[in-house]
Amino acid sequence: MKAGADFDPIELEIFWSRLLSVVDEAAVALLRTAFSTVVRESNDFTVVLMDADGDSIADTNIGTPSFVGILPRTLRQCLAQIPIEDWQEGDCIVTNDPWMTAGHLLDLAMLAPIFRHGRLIGFSGSMAHLPDIGGALFSADCREVIEEGIRIPPTKFLRRGEENHDLASLIRANVRVPEQVIGDFYAQVAAHAVCARKISDFFEVSGLKDLTAISAALQHRADRAMRAAIDDLPDGTYRSVLVADGYDGEETRIACAVKVYGSELHVDYAGSSKQIARGLNSVMNFTYALSVYPLKCALDPTTPRNEGSYRSIIVTAPEGSILNPIYPAACNARQLTGHLLAGAIYKCLAQVIPDKVIAESGTAPTLRSVFSGNDRFGNRFSQVLFGSGGMGASARSDGHSCTPFPTNTGCGSIEAFEVAAPLIVWRKELIADSGGAGQYRGGLGQEIEVEVVANGDIQLSLMADRQKNPPEGLMGGRRGAAVSIRRQDGSEPHPKSRSVLSPGQRLILRYAGAGGFGDPSKRAHDEMLRDLKDGYVTIAGLERDYGVRLEEIAGESAVRR
Repeated sequence: MKAGADFDPIELEIFWSRLLSVVDEAAVALLRTAFSTVVRESNDFTVVLMDADGDSIADTNIGTPSFVGILPRTLRQCLAQIPIEDWQEGDCIVTNDPWMTAGHLLDLAMLAPIFRHGRLIGFSGSMAHLPDIGGALFSADCREVIEEGIRIPPTKFLRRGEENHDLASLIRANVRVPEQVIGDFYAQVAAHAVCARKISDFFEVSGLKDLTAISAALQHRADRAMRAAIDDLPDGTYRSVLVADGYDGEETRIACAVKVYGSELHVDYAGSSKQIARGLNSVMNFTYALSVYPLKCALDPTTPRNEGSYRSIIVTAPEGSILNPIYPAACNARQLTGHLLAGAIYKCLAQVIPDKVIAESGTAPTLRSVFSGNDRFGNRFSQVLFGSGGMGASARSDGHSCTPFPTNTGCGSIEAFEVAAPLIVWRKELIADSGGAGQYRGGLGQEIEVEVVANGDIQLSLMADRQKNPPEGLMGGRRGAAVSIRRQDGSEPHPKSRSVLSPGQRLILRYAGAGGFGDPSKRAHDEMLRDLKDGYVTIAGLERDYGVRLEEIAGESAVRR
């Protein structure tokens, strides 16, 4: 067996690429076999390969960063309840406990042991957002997690390859769309089967006997890369405060301190809001993932991530706070809080490395709408509309329009959305002037208009923020446009609660624009004219946000030509 130091750098890079391809192929299997549009259209899942100690070796690049670094934590907690000697070849252990997984009951973690010649050599892990888990739908207005759906402790879904009929029956009896839910369970099973088969192929080609040496070498490289990036930062404590709408009159306050000392970094959320009796609470696992991911993007974006990527980073939040709630706190809409963390961290880092961060995005937090009821044939449906606001501008370029960050769950096919539910999407268009002004403009938000074409009423669950506190700009950049939600008649449903839509009613969702970057007076006039031509800004918007008149900048452009 090779020790970590014995790997030739080129050989190590080849092995690393092959291991990444293993998890990516497993991820494609999950994507292509999933029943729900949440997974197959919006990519709300991940697949991870772990060594025998439970440390991640490779994460797929296809899934969502909301799950970064979580599955090794989930595995360790599962091993505490199911001893390692009870894990057999062909087993698939599942749990959706929010405190063990990704923060709400809809995210199902599946773990499977990988054996070679009868010896345990590693684990595969997957996480996927289920289309339903019973309870009060995907919503923000529950007061405790018990209301939010079925909570599955670590349990074998497959025993030596055979379905646990008791668990499967319990799930089928308690969810709205059992075929989709169990179908997605088996899509995860398929991903684990592909991962095990591809790892076997990897051993045949590489000549390695297990994952121990290669895991140690890859984690060391990732750790060294992140420590070098942190070491380049000046030592010190950098603070920021971010305020979001919260629930009704109770705003969410994120107090963030990024503390740099040598090659280590500590993100401390002391002073943030206390946990609340609504589903906005972000459990520590989710808080951790949504903290280390934006740091990885800013500090070390090119090195493939594994367990070593995060060893130099500590994330803490006071117990009982909205970022580290105590059971049985409601947490179904934890993304409304967790997605704010990238903006808070980047406000801190902008004080020392403004060229490596972006302004706040219109999908931080993302606006989600969930539609549930019976279609025209009497079949039950539960469908999430995944849309995106703008992405924040940087020191180098305008923000991308309708691009998610820090999540990367896409909207997917509107045709697939309409097939899955009695809904018609009449409009999906960019909103002019919604990107925050700046030397570099924030990405534009969008407006989506949806009509109910069911025979009867359907239930709507909204999870939205940024109506009162739009995404902020950086380094003098202006705010993006706010979120707004209304029915066609002008009435406004509660942005974080459940309501009813009747046949023929239309819902108009305006996703937020992103913050701009830099002083708007420094924006190039040619860029303003291009935005005007493309319909990204209006003449009135140029005058209001940039203090310029069309005749002035058009005249300058004509003179240069």
